[in-house]
Amino acid sequence: MGIFSSINIAATGMSAERLRSDVIADNIANVSTTRTAEGGPFRRSRVIMRPKTEGPYWRSPFLPDGMDNGAGTGVRVVEVQKDMSAKNRLVYDPTHPDAIKEGPQAGYVEMPNVDIVTEMVDLISASRAYEANASIIDGSKAMFQKALEIGGR
Repeated sequence: MGIFSSINIAATGMSAERLRSDVIADNIANVSTTRTAEGGPFRRSRVIMRPKTEGPYWRSPFLPDGMDNGAGTGVRVVEVQKDMSAKNRLVYDPTHPDAIKEGPQAGYVEMPNVDIVTEMVDLISASRAYEANASIIDGSKAMFQKALEIGGR
């Protein structure tokens, strides 16, 4: 494993968790949006991540190919997709401009499928993952500094 592998891996995790936090913030901001440009109420978004399997990444020019087992590749965001699994909840408000006009659900407003508790739990999880990756970078830097001090003696 190269000297910067752990930093590369943690950096990809930090980048992905930052995007995840942004998407969660967007979900929370649209908790009461009943009309979107696509039509209908807002649907919550979620970030899909996968292991990163190919470069580009930094490779040491000083190691022969046989000794370099490759830098860590980390994680990447595959897509941000709308969550179509949960059914939107209905709230009775016949005065709302987006209320259903006729049928058995007349007077009800279709609300977004965003649950504040779920979003807050996801936000805490993303925040902790970001902090864990930052700790890995700090630990790696400290370890490299000690290695340089030992080598300089």
